Amino acid sequence: MSLVKLVDPVPAADLGRVHLIGIGGAGMSGIARILLKRGVAVSGSDARVSDMLDELRGLGADIHVGHAASHVKDVDTVVVSTAIRDSNPELGEALRRNLRIIPRAAALAAVMTGRTGIAVAGTHGKTTTSSMLTVALQKCGEDPSYCVGGRLVTTGLGADDGTGEVFVAEADESDGSFLMLTPDVAIVTNVEADHLDNYGDPQAVHESFARFAERVGSILVVCADDPGAAALAPLARARGLEVVTYGEAPAADIRTVDIVPRGLEVEFHVAGHGGVRLAVPGRHNAVNATAVIAVALRLGLPFDEVREGLAAFTGAKRRFEARGEAGGVSVYDSYAHHPTELTADLRAARDVVSGGGPLRGGPLHGGRVIAVFQPHLYSRTRFFAAEFGAALGLADEVVVLDVYGAREDPEPGVSGALVAGKVPLPSERVVYAPERASVPALVAARARPGDIVLTMGAGDVTDLGPRIVAELSAK
Repeated sequence: MSLVKLVDPVPAADLGRVHLIGIGGAGMSGIARILLKRGVAVSGSDARVSDMLDELRGLGADIHVGHAASHVKDVDTVVVSTAIRDSNPELGEALRRNLRIIPRAAALAAVMTGRTGIAVAGTHGKTTTSSMLTVALQKCGEDPSYCVGGRLVTTGLGADDGTGEVFVAEADESDGSFLMLTPDVAIVTNVEADHLDNYGDPQAVHESFARFAERVGSILVVCADDPGAAALAPLARARGLEVVTYGEAPAADIRTVDIVPRGLEVEFHVAGHGGVRLAVPGRHNAVNATAVIAVALRLGLPFDEVREGLAAFTGAKRRFEARGEAGGVSVYDSYAHHPTELTADLRAARDVVSGGGPLRGGPLHGGRVIAVFQPHLYSRTRFFAAEFGAALGLADEVVVLDVYGAREDPEPGVSGALVAGKVPLPSERVVYAPERASVPALVAARARPGDIVLTMGAGDVTDLGPRIVAELSAK
């Protein structure tokens, strides 16, 4: 798969009847929801039935389960993602009929047209930071439009069309399509090697972010703690952009200080402004929240109101999301699928058990961290097996599933065993479990009161949380 072909964005009003292939996905469904709220005729297809399809059907979308050429017979614009293969019959028919075919990011750019766009980019932290920013703006009375990569716990939605002037968007770098966005303001949380199946080498990733910074219209907000993000600052200043740095680095313009984990919460101060308490765990989330504060202050919002808005943020789905508790063991789920993300979440998990933080309404912790990890993509597993293993060494017990291939075909010699073999723990504390169905019972047998279980990965590992809770209940 190659990087998407960049196209000039078309205003949403000019798209006509829109068909989205893979409409049930997080990004596609959000765009569909916004188009529907603006009165655009929307149809779409997906491979399987889901609650999301039912939601969109209820909003007026013409939904198809399964893909067929006939689904695009009455449309003007077809929206695709890089997950859609060339063999898809709807894509083939759209090409045959010479319909307008645009990538998902171009559709996102279309619905952002005419609003003050704030894009959140970075290898990690995009969904959490964009979700935090959305909730903070809502609590400040701004009513932004938003399209992020996960559902907000506060609204239950991953996208909506607000009445305010601001549009918050998560900018996806995976295929380079974030270069279709032209935001007024952008946050870059970090820049690291990832998606090397597309980019080829880390240098190409950094170059892509540099090109993204060139598309920002007014203000670039970058994390001073991350070398890749910080390297964008002088480039942006040379273009005449206003640059705001944030983070724990002493030279940061908006500085995070005095971070204190409090179990499932974290407290910190912003130098020169005051204290903030978040209802989500992890030092990394204190820094993410500081990015939100940096943007909000540039928008002229009062710090006290922003602080209240951040306190109201209770997380996004699949971002250290509580899935249940049984037998004194609490189960959480995380979308973490890169070594840096695993490291951040496992450190947060360690904060929870060491800080005595309870699952809301559940027991106190004080036990061990059991990590259940499903590698995502064969290429990523091959590139980062050693780094995944090192990150998982932060847990007390580790269960590694086989690779969730997603859009990729299997590679010889690449499996979850490659990661399990790199975990620096005694062999009896690391299990490679290629049979996914065996995992809930396996985890329940190892867990004991006071432990937390954290399922991690971008694939269907998320389905295991409730099953693990059920197994724990049956012990």
